[in-house]
Amino acid sequence: MIPNQWYAILESNEVKAGQRIGVTRMGEKLVAWRSSSGALSVMSDLCPHRGVALSTGAVLGDCLQCPFHGFEFDASGKCTLIPSNGRSADLPKAMRVKSYPAREAHGLIYIWWGEERAADEYPPLPFFEAIDDRMVYTTLRDPWHTHYSRAIENQLDVMHLPFVHRTTIGRGNRTLVNGPLVRVEHFFPQDNLINLWVYNEVDAGQKPKRASELPEPTRRPFLQFRYPNIWHNWISDDFRVFVAFAPIDDEHTMMYLRNYHRTTTPGLQQIAGFFGALGNLVIERQDKPVVETQRPKASGLSIGEKLVPGDGAIITYRKIRQALQEGRPGIEE
Repeated sequence: MIPNQWYAILESNEVKAGQRIGVTRMGEKLVAWRSSSGALSVMSDLCPHRGVALSTGAVLGDCLQCPFHGFEFDASGKCTLIPSNGRSADLPKAMRVKSYPAREAHGLIYIWWGEERAADEYPPLPFFEAIDDRMVYTTLRDPWHTHYSRAIENQLDVMHLPFVHRTTIGRGNRTLVNGPLVRVEHFFPQDNLINLWVYNEVDAGQKPKRASELPEPTRRPFLQFRYPNIWHNWISDDFRVFVAFAPIDDEHTMMYLRNYHRTTTPGLQQIAGFFGALGNLVIERQDKPVVETQRPKASGLSIGEKLVPGDGAIITYRKIRQALQEGRPGIEE
């Protein structure tokens, strides 16, 4: 994992007020819960008393109660009641649950994976400015049996389209890859946004152009990726595809695929959402069985693969990911 980042791990509507759910993210068992007023908390799914999963307990007002002996914990993980000791007893400071800084935006739940900071020292939550609040979306959730880095790289791979997606978005047999053109933007330390322009064409015997030989783009990027785990396909100003790659563990990823659009007319909005989600499902199911065969499960700069120029975006992704893992802010590309 890349440390000191906000990771999108769930959708907000998966956690209802007064309820809790247990999930595995980042290789850890977590419990996400809301108080009766709707305040969100994400904690380790482990009661420090006897190791019971707190996600099997109950929300009581502003606390989460362990089902085994009734110990109660507030949103910060602090123990507020040990029933066997009585309500007037002093509470041991060590009796607390690990809590993760959690925030919500864009219908997503993010947790901070790294060193705790003062409230005003956390960076902004990652998202894409081009997706505005006037757009509506439908979500498809699907677990993949692969490391989240492999799932991300698949969405940056411009060479697989005419093969994996020959009947859908890869129609036209554009197997020759010019470039691709990859640009990296930084807006604050450790923020890295990859912009990708695709110039694939039919192979008629010509040599592919290097990225340096391609014209300066006059249009928006085709694809964008923002670390650590969100991706954006800028299909048109009125239609986008978004993915949050929520890491489950070293071999599993939960894919949150959204199709964004501006259709807000009742009835038409549902139709657009249905067909957008259906399209995402068809394309995603072409990728999934192929990506799940990749070995090793996690990607990296030194895993023995022999990359070619068309893998330019994947090379950039791996370089930045390694830099961030090592505590460096990223790279210029």
